[in-house]
Amino acid sequence: MTGKMRGNHRWKVLGVGFAANASFSAAFSGIPTTAVFLRHGYHIGNGGLGLVLGMLGLGIAVSELPWGLLTDRWGDRRVLLLGLLTTAGALAAMAGFVVPRGGDVPGIVPLALGLLAVGLLGGSVNGSSGRAVMAWFREGERGLAMSIRQTAVPAGGGLGAMALPSLAAHFGFGAVYGVLAALCAATAWFAWRWLHEPPEAAASGAPQAAASAAPAPAEAHAARAVSHDAPVSPLRDAGVWRVALGIGVLCVPQLAVVTFATVFLHDFGRVGVAGISATMAAVQTGAAIARVWSGRWTDRHGNRRQYMRACSVLTALLFASLALVAARAASAAGAVSTSGVAGLGATHGTLTILLAAMVVLGGVSASAWHGVAYTELATLAGTRRAGTALAMGNTCAFMTLFVTPLAIPPLLAATSWPAVWAIASVCALIALPIFPRPPRVARYSSRARA
Repeated sequence: MTGKMRGNHRWKVLGVGFAANASFSAAFSGIPTTAVFLRHGYHIGNGGLGLVLGMLGLGIAVSELPWGLLTDRWGDRRVLLLGLLTTAGALAAMAGFVVPRGGDVPGIVPLALGLLAVGLLGGSVNGSSGRAVMAWFREGERGLAMSIRQTAVPAGGGLGAMALPSLAAHFGFGAVYGVLAALCAATAWFAWRWLHEPPEAAASGAPQAAASAAPAPAEAHAARAVSHDAPVSPLRDAGVWRVALGIGVLCVPQLAVVTFATVFLHDFGRVGVAGISATMAAVQTGAAIARVWSGRWTDRHGNRRQYMRACSVLTALLFASLALVAARAASAAGAVSTSGVAGLGATHGTLTILLAAMVVLGGVSASAWHGVAYTELATLAGTRRAGTALAMGNTCAFMTLFVTPLAIPPLLAATSWPAVWAIASVCALIALPIFPRPPRVARYSSRARA
């Protein structure tokens, strides 16, 4: 494959990675946006809702690392094809057997097991698609490429937020699961057509190309310090673990928005289905734009670690502000119920709009850093072990997706919505000392480089 052909084909590979992540994100980010309909259709309360949504995250968290290790052994193509096809099969099975029909309502157990299976199989997508992108793009381009790939998560979530609640309301959950299965199957066809390993000569020359193409910022220096053939496993690398754990902690506020913002807006803000869908779509659209911008910006400035740490501070401030606005809204509404949920009523339209705006701002800030963080993970591990490193990050992220929806209902019952958002703010701040600091060799003057 010539350099020009390889350069053109890498964008197809990136397109496949984008489509794969968007398809699965439409499921794991889109299904929670139907939370109000899940409660009604399956006859479950907030506790049961947290359980079934948590099972989806648990499946992904448990399977990410095995899928990542398998990707590094089998290659991107086999694992991504296997994962997409089996995920489509699991969703199709749910559409056929785990949907309410008239008076026949499936119990919480088959619903939870079905979502667990979707998570277990869909956990293949992140590591395999990320490893492919890392193999086809050089250092100095990877931040943008990985951020575009990670943009697929909010893009797919936004698609799910716009489409799935209406599908659930008008056609039932058979349509919800069926559409998601079709998306995964269609993406598998594109992966079969376009996703291949890069030429071995190009892959083996990647470290030299990266070294010659990159300037001398902190992350480029760190990338050169870690060989793509380094014998150290990412599982034994403290730096990789710090980034992965930081990802998990900083995902708490993001996933609080993804899983329970619809319930917050419906129960607390008295927002209708159209307003909820618009708010959640705005969160995902804003996150997609922020991820692309942040990937390009950190590629140009070589400041991935600084950016990750800054996002943790900004997210903490925004969620603290959301907690204050929610407390002000609760005070304006008068009494707070024994469960800690206050109703705003129709006369508090301004506060309702402000709440929705704060959800959007906080959700975008809590999602903007993903592509940058995963690029840092893969760079530290090296291309050939990127599948394992990316899986470590996603394991921490989706373990958070398991814990967060389980923790919110009892926390809400014991306290209030302002307390929920305040704790999310604290979690964002905790990520700051976990993320590694930039190397002291972060900058060189032009004279020193010469």
